[in-house]
Amino acid sequence: MTNETPVAPQPPKLLDQVRDRLRLKHYSIRTETQYVQWIRRFILFHDKRHPRDMGVAELEAFLTHLAVEGRVAASTQNQALSALLFLYREVLAINLPWLDNVVRAKTPQRLPVVLTRQEVVSVLDGMSGVYGLMARLLYGTGMRLMECVRLRVKDVDFEQAEILIRDGKGAKDRVTMLPQSLVEALRAHLKIRQCLYEEDRAKGMASVYLPDALDRKYPNAAVDWAWQYIFNSGSYSIDPRSGAERRHHIDEKLLQRAVKKAVVASGIAKLATPHTFRHSFATHLLPSGYDIRTVQELLGHADVQTTMIYTHVLNRGGRGVVSPLDV
Repeated sequence: MTNETPVAPQPPKLLDQVRDRLRLKHYSIRTETQYVQWIRRFILFHDKRHPRDMGVAELEAFLTHLAVEGRVAASTQNQALSALLFLYREVLAINLPWLDNVVRAKTPQRLPVVLTRQEVVSVLDGMSGVYGLMARLLYGTGMRLMECVRLRVKDVDFEQAEILIRDGKGAKDRVTMLPQSLVEALRAHLKIRQCLYEEDRAKGMASVYLPDALDRKYPNAAVDWAWQYIFNSGSYSIDPRSGAERRHHIDEKLLQRAVKKAVVASGIAKLATPHTFRHSFATHLLPSGYDIRTVQELLGHADVQTTMIYTHVLNRGGRGVVSPLDV
């Protein structure tokens, strides 16, 4: 009888450790994908050296490469830096003094693109169906693109005429209004959506993704009507985290393309995107007499200074000053 030496389990690979740590801290799947991508690029840039053997020189060389040769925007460069700081601090447990001294790229301050009320009407008139409803919700509520895409049935309160936006930017919940002009269209959409839900349930495919391990706390919640996405995908897909096949929410790129097509068709010479509806929502509320704090709460801004930018957009002709040529 031979004595076999037990084989020690192999430690998880570095990128798997990154994923595990991100999930432990409840980062979104989008952030997880982006962080893993940046860390992989950092390692490949330095000929597959382990990050533990590198320091501030290698970090700054990579960021410089992104800015000079990659010509990435300052926000993109800062996202790469955030991913690498997460790697060192949260995964490798290295909290060296130089981490606090890494300078982030200065993000240029730009005024947001805003549509006039007539331009909004012109764009929305060119949109119909699900995309038209979603675009009207973006303008009528001030939601961000992904907040609209991820809406669940239970988030809409028709009686209170409000929408609860869960886990928004910064993992914060907030409440915004439900435009009365959209109630009928949204109810009609939900009737169609519920028919599809019943078909999925009959096939045993009604389960949806639940955040924060709620599927373990409430085993049957994933198949409840209340948790279904309002704007669903047209097909099933594989969940990258659990491996389960299920119906996810609609792909945000489809709405982005629909908005771009409507903007082009309207003849408006502005670089408008779905997020432009959010900017327009805030800008159009202020002249109606709503105070800046109310707009801040509706938008979910942590700092009122972020909301104050819309007061600048309201000004006419260089901060409201009349040109001497027009006097």
